[in-house]
Amino acid sequence: MRVVVQRVKEASVTVGTNVLGSIQKGLLVLVSIEENDNEEDVKWIAKKIYNLRIFDDDAGVMNLSVVEIGGDILVVSQFTLHASTKKGNRPSYIKAAKPEKAIPLYNSFVESLSNLMEKPVSTGKFGAMMEINLVNSGPVTIIIDSKNRE
Repeated sequence: MRVVVQRVKEASVTVGTNVLGSIQKGLLVLVSIEENDNEEDVKWIAKKIYNLRIFDDDAGVMNLSVVEIGGDILVVSQFTLHASTKKGNRPSYIKAAKPEKAIPLYNSFVESLSNLMEKPVSTGKFGAMMEINLVNSGPVTIIIDSKNRE
């Protein structure tokens, strides 16, 4: 499982003309699930994001988590995070999980984050063509891969 976490002042995701999810200060999380991911990967990444200290404290040091600043989370599926560009110029997505496997794990990830946050997490629509608008704060962008735990 691979995520890109962006610290944002605001973010929203739209499908067509419908805004499906929007947040103010918090985290935009782009998530991709690969074929060999499981519930352990989901729980590990959710906990890592929940505890990630990338918001400034009173001294201006990145020392606070999203929950400590009262922020929100917007989760958007993005299978292209597992693109392989080793050969040629057309990316291969062979490592990305098929929807039958990815959707349940994606839903579990959203639920895990919601449970940790003790409030709903905003989302896009799995598999849809989405537009994301965001104001990146910092910018701060972190990549986390559950296969690189050590």
